[in-house]
Amino acid sequence: MNLIENPDPETIDWTRVVALYNSVNWENRLEKEVKRAFQKSTFTCFVYIGAEIVGFGRTFDDGQYYGTICDLVIHPDFQGNGYGKMILNNLKDRMKDYFFVTLTAAPGKAPFYDKMGWKKQTSAFIWPTGKKQESEHCE
Repeated sequence: MNLIENPDPETIDWTRVVALYNSVNWENRLEKEVKRAFQKSTFTCFVYIGAEIVGFGRTFDDGQYYGTICDLVIHPDFQGNGYGKMILNNLKDRMKDYFFVTLTAAPGKAPFYDKMGWKKQTSAFIWPTGKKQESEHCE
């Protein structure tokens, strides 16, 4: 296992990254859009087994006060081995001086974040972009 922080985007297999999104049933994404999103991210983290990416995560932030961890994805065959925890801690630690660090859990994944010590916000809101997002993320 190898953890890589902020790799050169030209070295990433974006086809594999899109396949990982698909493996966890996230909305279909295009390679060029995913690459652009990662290029605009402050911190990125990839986990490799051999030469194959099995998980990743990224952040976006204002560089000082507010940061968000997003797109924490581990291929289902590799979940439960500590890779998600490793990526999450890596990204959180790299934003340790920010005042406010948030994330949005994928449906059904709240227990993972609870176990990691994250707390649910009482004041978080979302503007749903569709019925599916509204049904999965809204009260």
